[in-house]
Amino acid sequence: MTEIGEGYPRFSPVGEDALLVTIGEELSAEVNHQVRLIDRRMQEVPQTGIIEWLPAYASILVLYDPFQVQLPAVTNWVKTCSRGTATVDEPAPELVEILVRYGGADGPDLADVAAYHGLSQAEVVSKHTEGVYQVGMMGFLPGFPYLLGLNPGLSTPRLDQPRTHVPAGSVGIAGMQTGVYPLESPGGWRLIGRTDHALFDPLQEPHFTLSPGDVVRFVPAAEGVQP
Repeated sequence: MTEIGEGYPRFSPVGEDALLVTIGEELSAEVNHQVRLIDRRMQEVPQTGIIEWLPAYASILVLYDPFQVQLPAVTNWVKTCSRGTATVDEPAPELVEILVRYGGADGPDLADVAAYHGLSQAEVVSKHTEGVYQVGMMGFLPGFPYLLGLNPGLSTPRLDQPRTHVPAGSVGIAGMQTGVYPLESPGGWRLIGRTDHALFDPLQEPHFTLSPGDVVRFVPAAEGVQP
């Protein structure tokens, strides 16, 4: 099992009712795995006064009620949970395949991503679909998966000017991340394709198709740019 790095976790108060717990500084599957283990241990060992906590790539933001619990107790609770991850029973990740139409109107930035890296559009699609991705965290829209595992050869900066309208199902790249917009939204990621795979449904349980730790593979649709 991967251990938490030396000098971590680090604890930083955020206002009067929150604590930021930093597990590491790098964006890596190993650090993210530790975040998930601590998250599960926190679920197993409840603490009075905790409102909720929000796991991210390499940190956890803990929100608490200062009228019920004080910062030292919250910090000690997280320390105890971080030392108890060896006993966590982590379920096997779900493998989800997502069919994507690459390029054209569905992927208006595919040509730019290809030009940025000196690749053909088909080579970009090939590199994107050969990857096996892990859901590192969920955010900024309901059901939006931030995926770890992008080929470094596809790392591409965000748009200088974000779009005011990104269609639901758009598959994008931002730096070393790839992800899928579950809802129509503004956004600055480079859009290389689009899927009809529903990632969020408020009328169904569970609401989200993906959860942190799940594994994703992108599969090119029959139409569109092929690898």
